[in-house]
Amino acid sequence: MNELWIHFSEACQSVGTTPLEVLGFVFGITCIGLNALENIWGWPTGLINVAIYIYIFYDARLYADVGLNIFFFITGVYGWYNWLKGGEKKDDLPITISNFRQWGMYILMGGLGILGIGYFFDNFTNADLAYWDAYITSFSLVAQVLMARKKIENWLIWIAVDIIAIGVYWYKDLRLTAVMFFIYLILATLGYFNWKRKLTLQTAGS
Repeated sequence: MNELWIHFSEACQSVGTTPLEVLGFVFGITCIGLNALENIWGWPTGLINVAIYIYIFYDARLYADVGLNIFFFITGVYGWYNWLKGGEKKDDLPITISNFRQWGMYILMGGLGILGIGYFFDNFTNADLAYWDAYITSFSLVAQVLMARKKIENWLIWIAVDIIAIGVYWYKDLRLTAVMFFIYLILATLGYFNWKRKLTLQTAGS
C-alpha cells in the first residue's frame, strides 16, 4: 500500500499537482454533481472536500479561502439537516425562487464582503490576490447559504464565482483546482437548469 501511494504521489508531481489536490478534485466534482441532481449525499461528500481544501488553501496562502472553507464545513452540516428537515412539515425542503428585494440583499452583502475581507487580508496578512480572493470568498458565502436554503439563484452566483476562481487558481499554479472549477462552472449551469425544471414541476404539482 505504501509503495502504491509513492507511485501515486510521483504521478501527481509529474503533472504539477499533489495527491491531496487530486482527492479534493474528486470529492469536489462528486459533491457539486450530486447537488445539481438535488441529491442529499452531496452534503457529506462536500464536507470531505472542504476539509481537504482548508489545508490546500492554507499552504497556498489564500487565507480568505481557508476561512471560506471553514464556513463551508459549518453550512455543510446545516444544509444537510435543512434539506432533510427544512420543509413546513419538517420534511424535504422544496426549491424556491428569490424576489428582487432578496437579490438586492445578496449583491449588497457580497459587495460589502469583498471590501471588508479584501481590505483585511490586503493590509494585515501576506495574502496574495487579496481582493480577487475576497470576491470568491464573499459571493461563495452568499451562494452556499442559498444552496442550504434551496434557493435556485445559488447556481447563478456560483457561476459568477467559478469564472473568477478559474483565473485565480490557475495563476496560483493550482492547475487541477482551476480545472475543477471549470467543471464546477459546467455543473453549476446544468444544476441551474435542472433545478429550474424541477421548480416548474413542483409549482405545477402544487
